[in-house]
Formats: sequence, C-alpha cells, structure tokens
Amino acid sequence: MRRTPDRMALICEDRSLTFSQHKKAISGFARMLREIGVEGERVAILMTNCLEMPVCILGAMAAHAYVAPMNPNYSDSEIEPLLKDASPKVIVTLREFYDRVRRVADLIGVQHVLVAGEGSNTIQAWIDQGSEGLPKPLPQADDFAMMFFTGGTTGLPKGAEHRHRHIMAFCRLEAAFFSTLGYDREVSLSVAPMFHIFGHHHGAIHPLYIGSTHVLVRQYKPDIVLAQLTKYKVTLFAGGPATVYVGLLAAEGMKTADLSSLKICCAGGSACSEDLLRKWSTTTGCDIFEGIGMSEGAPYANNPAVGKRKVLSVGIPPPETDVEIVDLESGTRVLPAFERGEIRVHGPQMVSSYRNRPEETAYTIRNGWLYTGDIGYFDDDGYLFVVDRKKELIISGGYNIHPREVDEVLNSHPDTLEVATVGMKDAFRGEIPVAFVVLQPGRTTTAEELIDYCRQRLVDYKVPRSIQFMDALPKTGPGKIDKLKLRGLR
Repeated sequence: MRRTPDRMALICEDRSLTFSQHKKAISGFARMLREIGVEGERVAILMTNCLEMPVCILGAMAAHAYVAPMNPNYSDSEIEPLLKDASPKVIVTLREFYDRVRRVADLIGVQHVLVAGEGSNTIQAWIDQGSEGLPKPLPQADDFAMMFFTGGTTGLPKGAEHRHRHIMAFCRLEAAFFSTLGYDREVSLSVAPMFHIFGHHHGAIHPLYIGSTHVLVRQYKPDIVLAQLTKYKVTLFAGGPATVYVGLLAAEGMKTADLSSLKICCAGGSACSEDLLRKWSTTTGCDIFEGIGMSEGAPYANNPAVGKRKVLSVGIPPPETDVEIVDLESGTRVLPAFERGEIRVHGPQMVSSYRNRPEETAYTIRNGWLYTGDIGYFDDDGYLFVVDRKKELIISGGYNIHPREVDEVLNSHPDTLEVATVGMKDAFRGEIPVAFVVLQPGRTTTAEELIDYCRQRLVDYKVPRSIQFMDALPKTGPGKIDKLKLRGLR
C-alpha cells in the first residue's frame, strides 16, 4: 500500500479502490469496530464476494478481532450452529441476507448486525473515517486472526483457528512457489468465495502481499469470468476446483477470449484430470499448477512455477514445511516412496487447534503433526500424489477402491464433462462404486457404454456397478463436488 498508493487495488464490476483508498477504508472500518468493542472478540462475516468483503475482513483483523467468515447461502439450521460456535460480538452481512441473519442473531443473542454498503457502513464512509495508518498497536503474530470452517461434507463443520502468523506464512510460501510473479505489476483474479480459505487467501491476502491489482468476481459464471480475464489482462488466475476450469473450457466465450496475458493458473480443492490439464494448456497456452491445502492450512504442496511440474501431482512441499506419508493403522510409521498412506504435515501455515473441539484437536493434531485425512504417496523425486480422502475410501469385498482412480478413467472419455464416484452400501460387498456423470452438451452416451469403457481400463472390482446421469453435480459452498449429497441420492 505504501509502495504504490495510486495503483488500483480492487476492481469489482463498475467499482474500484486504489491501494490508498483500500487502506483508508480498512482503517475506518477498524476504528468503527473498536468503538463497539471487538478486541479479542469474534466478528462473523456472512457475505458473497464484493468490494466490501476484503475491507471488512482486514478491518476486523486490524481491530484485533477474530474473524469468522461463513457461507451466507446456508440455511438457518446450518448457520445457527456455526454462529453459536463462533459466538460473535458483531455480524457483518449484505442487505439480501439481512432478514435471515438478523433472525438467527436474535435467537443466539447477537446485538450488532451491520449491513455493509448502507448508511455508515459504505466504502466511502469508511474512507472518510479512516487514515493512512491502521489503529495502533497492531495485532501480534500469535493473536487469533481467523477461523475457517471445514467443508462439512462429513459432519458439522469445525472452526480451524488461524493466528496472524499462519496467514503471513501462507504469503511467504505462495510467493516461493510462484517466484515468476513480480511485485506491484500483476493483475489477479479469483472466483472462489472469500468465506473459503482458497478464496480468502487468493482474494484478500495474497494480492495485497504482492501488490497485485485484484479483480473480484461476485459469482462464478464462465462467460463473465472469461470476459474479465480478457478485459483486465489477468496474469494470475486462482481458479480453484477442477469444475471451474471444466466450465470455462465448455463456455461459449472461450472461443473469443484472449488469455495470452496469463502467467499462472492455480488449482486446488478438487483434483484435475489429466485430460483437463492437457485441454487447458492446449487451449490457453498456460499450464494449471495444481496444489493442495485445507481449511487448516495452505498450501502444504504445490507445483512450482520454476522447475519440474508433474501432471496429476500436487507438487512438492513448500519451504519451512515437512510432509510425511504414514501408515493408516498407527499413524506413526513413515512409509517409503510409492507406498500409500495418510499425509501428515508440520509447518508454519498449519493451525494447532479447532475452536471448542478439544477431542477433535487431539485426534487431528498429534505431536505437532496435522493429520490431513488425505491418502497419498511420494515418488522418487519427492513429488506428492494425492489418491483420495481417507474417509472416501471405498472398501468393496475386502478390496480398497480410491474413487479418484475411477474418476480419472471416466474423465478421459470424450463424452463426459464432470464425474464423481462414491461408495454405496451393498448387502453382498459392503460397498460398491457408483459413478455420477454429467455429459458434454449434445452427447448421448449410455451407462452401458461408460461401464464397458471402465471395464477395459480397470480391474473388475473398481468398475462402477451403476452410472447415474445428472444435469449438474451438487456442489458445496467452496465449489467442491458434494459427495455426501450424492451418497444420499440412491
């Protein structure tokens, strides 16, 4: 902000902020929150991507509050337990969500519900109240900064507690991976919602760290995203889950989009198939650099911009970070290259606790290692390959089936657009693999043809016993395929 005060910091539709204006708005919002008395308290933010959201997040942190971003599209029954867990002093939301948020706030006794964009809570009002400097003293590195709620596909979401040092560690590690990016000259764009760690880190924190002009997309619509990438000559595209890239490739706007300015496209949240990686690179001239992180910390591996990039690998661990593969039984025996086991991580970006969950903290974080629940292996070059989630492992007739293996085969079929394989209960085998498929527009491939395609490429017990066609796969808030919902469809 000090280096280039007049450079554009944020662009969202027809509104924008320079770095100087951004800092003053953060300062003004922080001062207002301090008058309410949020120091050491939680501030819940229920907003979709907009110009106000990064200002509110950073302003709350500057006010020494502990920020809890949440999906505003959750139902009352989903939001209420999260707000109870966070126990906020203040909730910040948008007008479209106010009535529902106010109702839940009254139920749990939260007095202060602010509507960003109205009255004294507009960007201009915060700028007028702000200054060139943030309120002093600034937060300490070990103070709580944010909690990100886990995806919730396996139960009630948990609040992963991030301190300021965890957030800064992300910035250092991301800069190390993408060393070809320069300071104060890039233009970035992300589509993930900022209530999710990927969307937050790439939408509110990393652009500020490298002095990038950041283009905010309010809602993911492929043709709008392609138009913005073209208009602003974006150099860093934080696409996120594979479904985002699949949608862009299938969009009408891809035929005329000029993506020649792209230097880095990063992916995380769900695996990209080999077919998708090849198509994106061929179509745009820019590779997708896959990495991996979680609500508890990111990244813990990434394909580097300089050096070897391996297709289907999530890359190498970043500096300051140790990653090991351990046996599934004891979680203590470190496994050699190519042997599959659970991935555990020790690094400055990883949290050390869940809010109000001492038992789950003790189970997940042991002797300084965070057990990810991901199953993977290292190759001889130290590149990490993620096979699947530990809890998504399908055990059929005593055989282990990793759904991603089935997904990779189905994704390679020319008629499929999106694929997700899950385990369904079966009286004989315990579980059987069932695949849910979205076809490419205009294609009419049958289930029998896809099953036969899998039969030619997979051992029999991995072949889906059923294929169900859908118009679209259900997604969670962060844009991941909701496998819990798919399991309930049968």
